[in-house]
Amino acid sequence: MKKLKTWDIFALGFMTFALFLGAGNIIFPPMVGLAAGENLLGASTGFLLTGVGLPLLGVVALARVGGGLDTLTSPIGRIAGLVLAVAIYLTIGPLFATPRTATVSFEMGLAPFVGNTPAMLLAFTIAYFVAVALLSLFPGKLMDNVGKIITPVLILALTVLGGSAVLAPVDGYSLSTEAYATQAAAFSEGFLQGYQTMDALASLIFGIVIVNAIKAAGVSDSKLHTRYCIYAGIIAATCLGLVYVSLMYLGATNSQLAANATTGVQILTAFVQQTFGPAGLWLLAIVIMLACLTTGVGLITACSSFFSELTGISYRTMVIGLSVFSAAVANQGLAQLIAVAVPVLVGLYPVAIALIALSLLHRWNQPPRVYIPAMGTALVFGLFDAAKAAKLDALVPAWLDKLPGAALGMGWVAPVVGVLVIAGLLDFAIGNKQSAANATRA
Repeated sequence: MKKLKTWDIFALGFMTFALFLGAGNIIFPPMVGLAAGENLLGASTGFLLTGVGLPLLGVVALARVGGGLDTLTSPIGRIAGLVLAVAIYLTIGPLFATPRTATVSFEMGLAPFVGNTPAMLLAFTIAYFVAVALLSLFPGKLMDNVGKIITPVLILALTVLGGSAVLAPVDGYSLSTEAYATQAAAFSEGFLQGYQTMDALASLIFGIVIVNAIKAAGVSDSKLHTRYCIYAGIIAATCLGLVYVSLMYLGATNSQLAANATTGVQILTAFVQQTFGPAGLWLLAIVIMLACLTTGVGLITACSSFFSELTGISYRTMVIGLSVFSAAVANQGLAQLIAVAVPVLVGLYPVAIALIALSLLHRWNQPPRVYIPAMGTALVFGLFDAAKAAKLDALVPAWLDKLPGAALGMGWVAPVVGVLVIAGLLDFAIGNKQSAANATRA
């Protein structure tokens, strides 16, 4: 029975880290740090709980069922599970997130040097998706190509960026904004900001990529698949946490340098120029472009695996087709697709988190009796959140705003937990009655 060597386990973890680390994960934390200022501890703790904790739980949930989203959704029925899976893969994949990796890497990595013109964007996206497709065509080599080659370079660049922020901060801590006025308030706001990264959705589709990489390494034991997936998730979560903390610290200690900044890109640009001079822009470009590339490879690989199995079209044909489609979207229809995709993402997120939580509680309940009412409730409130995101406020009942956490976009939590508790108690009672009836017949 083959087992992975220690370096291979770390390579698997680095690959998983790179799949999650998109450009948004790099440019978002500095803004949290800038706003938190002297209350950085509370903000970073809250941010890590949701921004790192939820994706880790998603990886663990997928690891326990062999990496397949279809297995995870089986308790709600084949059709409902398939609809949910297709919606997640399309939205996280070719209809939004995959094209976005190309446009973000161009706008933030290359455009400052060559100009932001349609012709340059077209040339870049062609080259970008050729690279993505070439790496994705060989999923069995992802652990080597991404985990052992690309990610170490990315980690080195991030170490230089984050390490310089920690070892040579430009200013002292900034004053906290009103939303982060106390450590408790900063914790709550950080918790919300980490939640809004929506990386828990990505964890549901990256599970199969991790499992396939383990299988390609020659490991056939399903128990080892689960164990190595969890190891990879822990390594990735640790790396993500270190990146987030260093970048939030960078934002919190650059208040004078980035006093008028409104985006994380402005904070990072000001910092690298101040610290490294003109070469700093190249460092930032390398970080952004490698982060986008590895995420794009993960998304194309995951979506191609899923839709190949679903449709019977060969994996390689699917890789090429999705890469071409994503390149076309990146050049033409992204603004319109964002208007559609963001409400869908917002609507799917409560369902995804409920699915992860239920999977981790699987051993204590009979799935259909608990999954269906809990996830049905999550879907209803997710649709309300989607309507809000789409500016369709007339479709949202007024009482929704009175729910705990509604102002933070988490009004769905209390109803889902309530339904979960009630369904769990009923499931327990029904199980006891059935056990008693079986004992009587025996």
